[in-house]
Amino acid sequence: MSKKFISKENMKHTGANWNNKEDMFTQVYYEQNLSQFWRPEDISMQGDLGTWGTLDPKIQLAYAENLAFLTFLDTKQGDNGVNIISRAIDQDQHQRKAVLNFMAAMENAVHAKSYSNIFMTLMSTPEIDKLFVWTENNVHAQRLLTLISDVYDDLDKLIPLRDFPQTFGEVDPLEFNIARWKGMVASVFLESWLFYSGFYYPLWFYGQGELMQAGEIINLILRDESVHGLYIGQLAQELFEEFEPSLQEELVAWKDTYLEEIYASHVHLIEEIYDKTGLTADVKVFVRYNANKALMNLGFEAHFPNEEVNPVVLNGLNTETKTMDNFSMKGNGYQKMISEAISDDDFDFDFDF
Repeated sequence: MSKKFISKENMKHTGANWNNKEDMFTQVYYEQNLSQFWRPEDISMQGDLGTWGTLDPKIQLAYAENLAFLTFLDTKQGDNGVNIISRAIDQDQHQRKAVLNFMAAMENAVHAKSYSNIFMTLMSTPEIDKLFVWTENNVHAQRLLTLISDVYDDLDKLIPLRDFPQTFGEVDPLEFNIARWKGMVASVFLESWLFYSGFYYPLWFYGQGELMQAGEIINLILRDESVHGLYIGQLAQELFEEFEPSLQEELVAWKDTYLEEIYASHVHLIEEIYDKTGLTADVKVFVRYNANKALMNLGFEAHFPNEEVNPVVLNGLNTETKTMDNFSMKGNGYQKMISEAISDDDFDFDFDF
């Protein structure tokens, strides 16, 4: 932990040698990420129009506000969060950077765009515009985004010091690794906690056979986020184990305080979105459940006591293959077509006339 960094000004350019494993897990996550790739346009939203039109306007608004906040979270994670963590990874860990960069692209180009596809199908342009203005001006939504962004920014400011000390001044390696670990904690809290908690309402409808196409999109996103949270959580655990026990205690205290700050703001946002639906108490249980799951990804014990989660929503967290209708929607178990090169044997027809 006390070794000096090799700055970019003094290091050789290296290449990603995928023939040699950087560790025992990154290439596994690489394969998993690529095998799960999908496009928002793969799922038709038309089948949800009938159900959407029968919903109470208050229910529609809560559903849309929730997805709008998820859109902002995905945008932040794709534009900044995972990219900053990738840049903070050691310069010669190219495979880790590749996995993180792929994950970052999925957040904005696929997940955030998926929510827009839902909006464009179910809502008018003025309604969508109003929704984005609401999220931009909502105190609690913005507070949550700031709590995540501030940790990312603290790490981002140190990266130039590590890479170009002759220009910006040196950074202590221990200080940098603490900031790097905190950035990973923020990322896991976003991926495994805030994202998952935001999936409550789509899963609630999905579990009752309503808004099924939107539910299929959420299941695909869930499948991605489970991998993202696990991978960055594993990187965080690896880094945390390098710290001295006394420092670990300090960081655990910081983590607990940070969690409580996020939880307080999240509760206020949940109340604002869900009070009009009568589901607020149920959603808060799910929020605490997902906070504990995020802590597990980071290698920590649960912070909140065990509670009974709505079984309909809990069942929706199962990302195994769902039954699908290829003519109306594409479920999360779909398989890409496998092709192979044509050979001479393919034209060796043995006809028996």
